[in-house]
Amino acid sequence: MRIGSPTEVKNREARLGLTPMGAAELIRNGHQVFIQSNAGVAVGFTDEDYRASGCEITPDADSLFDAAEMIIKVKEPQPEEIARLKPEHMLFTYLHLAPDEAQASGLARSGATCIAYETVTSDDGRLPLLTPMSEVAGRLSVQAGAKYLEIANGGSGVLLGGVTGVACGKVLIIGGGVAGLNAAQMAIGLGANVTIMDRSIDRLAELNLLLDNRASVIFSTEAAISEAIKDADLVVGSVLIPGASAPKIITREHVRSMKKGSVMVDIAIDQGGCFETSRPTSHDEPVYTVDGVVHYCVTNMPACVARTATIALSNATLPYAIQLANKGVDLALNDNQHLAAGLNVRAGEIVHPDVISSLRFVS
Repeated sequence: MRIGSPTEVKNREARLGLTPMGAAELIRNGHQVFIQSNAGVAVGFTDEDYRASGCEITPDADSLFDAAEMIIKVKEPQPEEIARLKPEHMLFTYLHLAPDEAQASGLARSGATCIAYETVTSDDGRLPLLTPMSEVAGRLSVQAGAKYLEIANGGSGVLLGGVTGVACGKVLIIGGGVAGLNAAQMAIGLGANVTIMDRSIDRLAELNLLLDNRASVIFSTEAAISEAIKDADLVVGSVLIPGASAPKIITREHVRSMKKGSVMVDIAIDQGGCFETSRPTSHDEPVYTVDGVVHYCVTNMPACVARTATIALSNATLPYAIQLANKGVDLALNDNQHLAAGLNVRAGEIVHPDVISSLRFVS
């Protein structure tokens, strides 16, 4: 199969769908790999690195899309990329279609087969291709929160770890999945006072063990959130419903009750966000303020640590890419129900049930 990985064009997006090592594995399986010129330079992978792995370098995106049958990307295709897609293309990338009717319609019109990383499943019920970026985003959420708590960045001037004789900052994490756990680990490492909320009793028990009782682990109710959020210096939203729009857990009233200069980081913004006051932002303009509370809602958070994120993502997606390339899309999806769960668009139709339901709600 002819496989291509283009330069990402989303704002400040430096990640790449394939590392030279990943490309070499596909080539060893008998496939032809095309890389857009300079696509990996920002993360330390040169065209020569890819040539040494056996790749062919294309001068631009048009020639890459023309040459390839399978397109391996990172972020959802932007309008100019959707325009390049044809019915014979298989697109393998993050899509996050639930809150994005325009993208969903564009992909359906293209006729391409589109498989979304974020809805591929595993035997244990997890989302293996979302996990590495959830780990990165969870850790970054606390870094970003600490930064925007600084006075110069519009925050209240609280140091999360405190110092001798001064109380540490309070971090409230809504959602105890992979991102929430990683956020908690980072916040605990900084010395913050951490509370993490989730609605699964089993997950709360796991979190107690994983965090060695170093955080307050609380069953999530509206009353519990309302009480905890008043004193929070940093709130991290990491609620996920696979394939569907994120529920609005934090309301405008919650935000109004917060201390001025507090910070909110919405990791779920790719799926529409879990704060009523959330709206997508970019790395160029990452924050805005509502009722005196700083909101950080960047839709591609891991892009700011693109080398780490590229390697982690390529490691996770490569086995699935090899299956698709070796078997072809029909046989690969038939043989692997978890990969089949990633199918979002095919033959001009949105086919993932949770995406369909969410798009009906958006419409």
